[in-house]
Amino acid sequence: MKHFYKPDLNSFISTLNRKKTNRIPIAELGIHPIIKEKFLGRKIESLKDEIDFWSCAGYDYVKLQPKVNFNKYKEEFQKNYDVENQSVKRNWSSEETGLILNESDFDQYSFPKKEEINYSTFEEAVKFLPDNFGIIGQYGDIFTMTWELMGFENFSIALFENYDLVKRINDSLGELILNMFQNMVTIPEVAALWYSDDIAFATGLIVSPETLDDLFFPWLSKIGNLAKEYNKPFIYHSDGLLFDVMDKIISCGVTALHPIEPKAMDIADVKRRYGDKLALIGNIDVDLLSRGSTEEVRNTVIHNIQAVGLDGGYCVGSGNSIPEYVNFNNYLTMIETAKNFIVS
Repeated sequence: MKHFYKPDLNSFISTLNRKKTNRIPIAELGIHPIIKEKFLGRKIESLKDEIDFWSCAGYDYVKLQPKVNFNKYKEEFQKNYDVENQSVKRNWSSEETGLILNESDFDQYSFPKKEEINYSTFEEAVKFLPDNFGIIGQYGDIFTMTWELMGFENFSIALFENYDLVKRINDSLGELILNMFQNMVTIPEVAALWYSDDIAFATGLIVSPETLDDLFFPWLSKIGNLAKEYNKPFIYHSDGLLFDVMDKIISCGVTALHPIEPKAMDIADVKRRYGDKLALIGNIDVDLLSRGSTEEVRNTVIHNIQAVGLDGGYCVGSGNSIPEYVNFNNYLTMIETAKNFIVS
């Protein structure tokens, strides 16, 4: 099924801007290295290998992040598993405990410094970009890291009993991550910005809209203003049911929404209600990609394209990301079905 597919960044950007083109782009926030290496038929050992995967698989971009050391945070919230003789790291979110429980913990916690953030990957990538192929600058989790650093139970109690501490953590993370986007947006090869931060689950928001108004939306708006200033599309990722705050998301300058989690929102309903303001990305269920048949995957992709993509503003992709346990043939079926679909 694998074949050469010429990148078309211009069509991808047009799609993010809700314009109709003669193709349906594909897009993902994350793809596990095991899947990438199966596709390429070799290990991914360099940035060139990474770009080779994204371009050969049919994507019009490579997603890059600044290099920043969150090791203490990451090591606390990861577990290792062996899959096909490779170590797979699983992130998990603490409910009962965290790294910052009081002001003393905050004062002793070592947040990265702005001057320690490294953007050399972006400079190196420019040397390997194919024609009509770009970079998406991505980072996220101001809100998520705020509560994960405390543990969700402690965070929830602190919203009422020690809100100043919550704000100190949130502001520290917000200023740091906003600075990343301030730097990424100025890089000419960065064609779009992508901010990821889950604020919902399948049946509702994680916290109240009022809490999000203080801890989340101001940062989303600041990043959205950057994208607007530099005339670059702004993609936002959150799982879950978002209808209660969709207008706020749009007001922050978001131009494309990912991943339209299928068990939380019907993509045709989202298109009907917000398709004049938002491009849509994703919605192919990860469970279907893992346990369904290739025929089911193909039919779902075609159904989505026909339901929301024929007039533009839709990129095919998973309803979250591509983990290593996804059926590889199903992944190939998803991307090939989209790439072979000609919009009349």
